[in-house]
Amino acid sequence: MRVSVIVLNWNGREVLPDCLDSLGQCDPPPHEIIVVDNGSTDGSADWLRQDSRPNVRKIFLADNLGYAAGNNVGIRAAEGEVIALLNNDTRVDTDWIGAAMEASDDENVDMIACKTLRMQQPETMDKAGHLMFPDGMNRGRGTGQPAGLFDEADEILWPDGSGAFYRKSMLDRIGLLDEDFYLYGEDAELGMRARWAGYRCVYAPRSVIYHHHSAGLGRFAPQKIYYIERNRLWLMLKTFPLSLILVSPFTTTWRYLMNGLSLLTGRGSAAEAGKSASPLAIIGAILKAWLHGLIGAPKMLAKRRDYPKTITGNQMRRLLARFRISARELTLND
Repeated sequence: MRVSVIVLNWNGREVLPDCLDSLGQCDPPPHEIIVVDNGSTDGSADWLRQDSRPNVRKIFLADNLGYAAGNNVGIRAAEGEVIALLNNDTRVDTDWIGAAMEASDDENVDMIACKTLRMQQPETMDKAGHLMFPDGMNRGRGTGQPAGLFDEADEILWPDGSGAFYRKSMLDRIGLLDEDFYLYGEDAELGMRARWAGYRCVYAPRSVIYHHHSAGLGRFAPQKIYYIERNRLWLMLKTFPLSLILVSPFTTTWRYLMNGLSLLTGRGSAAEAGKSASPLAIIGAILKAWLHGLIGAPKMLAKRRDYPKTITGNQMRRLLARFRISARELTLND
C-alpha cells in the first residue's frame, strides 16, 4: 500500500531538517512526503522553499490553522491508501514504515501506533499508544517507563498523533480531525470516533520514532493546560457513553484531588507544572478552559450524531475500562 506521510510544520526550523532527513532513509520509502507549513514565522518556511530534496510536496498556509486543520489540508492532498501523521519534532527509524505495514496486513486493523521514544533519552518510552481516564483526560501508555517493557505487539485504544498510521478508507468514512479542537486531543477524538465505528488499533513495537516531548508550547505552559483541559471536556461530551458523562463530575474531582497530592508531594505533572508557571496562571488557564468548554458544549453534544456507530454504549464502556489509566498514574508518574 502507498503511504503518504504528512508532516505539519509550525516554527520548526531547528527540528524539521532532521525529521525530513530521517524520512529520506526509510526502507521502504513513503509514496510521498507532504509538508504543510502552518504559517511559520521562524524562517522554516523560507528554508523549506529552498530545500530541493525529492519526493517532498510542500503546502504553505498563510496562518497557523492549528494541528487539526493543518493536518487535514495535508490529508486531503494525499494520494496514498495509508495516511501517516508525523510531528516535525521527531526522527524515524529506517523500518518505521515497513514495520507498520506488516502490522497492517490484518485487514481488520485500520490504525497503527508507533513505539515513541524520548529523543534525549532513547531508552525511555514517550508513549506506546494511549490510555484514558474516565473523564476524558488521557496519557501516553508507558510514559516514562523503560523502553524494553514495550517490545510486544498488542491491541491498544488509539495511536498518538505524533506518529500514527490510518487507513484512508477509514478516514473517508468517519471524517478527519475535528478542527474545533485546534490543538491537543484531536488524535484522541479521532481515535474514539474510529472505535465507535468498529475499527481496531494495534501497537507496532518495531515501528520506532524519537520525539522531542512538548517542543511546541512547552510541557506545562498555561496555554497548553488550557487546550488540554478544554479539549478533554469536549472529547468526553462528543464521544463518551452518557453514563460516563453523568459521573464525570466525581471522576474529575478525584483527578483534581490527586493533582493536589502531586503538588504536596512534589511528584508528578501538577508538581512539575507548579515549577514552570504560577498557581494563579494555572488556575486561570483551567477556569478559562471550563468557561470555553461549557460554551462549546452544545455544539459537541450535537456532533455526537455526526459519526457512524457500530458498537453499543456497553461495548464502549468495556473498551474504556480495558484501557483505563488510574488517577495515580495519570497525576503522580512522570
